[in-house]
Amino acid sequence: MLLANNLSFKRGRKEIFQEMSISLPPKKIIHLKGRNGIGKTTFIKVLVNMLFPTTGEIYWNGKNIKKNLYEFFANLTYIMDIQTSKSELTVNENIRFWMKLFSSNIKSKQLEGIFDLLSLDKYKNTQVNFLSKGEIRKLELFRLVIEQKKLWILDEPYVGLDESTYELINGTFRNHIENNGMIFFSSHHRPELQNMDTINLENYANN
Repeated sequence: MLLANNLSFKRGRKEIFQEMSISLPPKKIIHLKGRNGIGKTTFIKVLVNMLFPTTGEIYWNGKNIKKNLYEFFANLTYIMDIQTSKSELTVNENIRFWMKLFSSNIKSKQLEGIFDLLSLDKYKNTQVNFLSKGEIRKLELFRLVIEQKKLWILDEPYVGLDESTYELINGTFRNHIENNGMIFFSSHHRPELQNMDTINLENYANN
């Protein structure tokens, strides 16, 4: 379970959000919404320990993540709103790099199935810098399956995706929580998903 108690974050003299709490148990999804520039990415970076809150604490399975970082990261897949794949490598080379980095035990047959589902099979040997934004986003989302972690935190996962891939991601979310997973994501879209709560960051922002 991921818990965040009374999180606030200040940049300079401006408080981006204040006294924000979340509780994310297994089989649960939290959707974070808010207008562009309100601080959604900042809040997510605080959750994943990339930024430190001005006030408040974050806990993973009952332990403060400051004292439990190894276990926290061992259970976390974080998909950023920017590209993390290497542009000079091919799609397949990026995937093999991630598999080695995260010691993934995913089977070749599973990989082939994901390539097909994401319509990336014909781009296996294409360098990432020749892909469209939507195709790069699909590649980034490949990590959800490669890493096989319990906690997924995603920043704008639907950006650049076509309708069929949008529905595929929703199905992937459903399967993950059915298997005791947890998902926290930001988006302007509000997908129709069970066991999902929506938090409006506007309610915690310094407007």
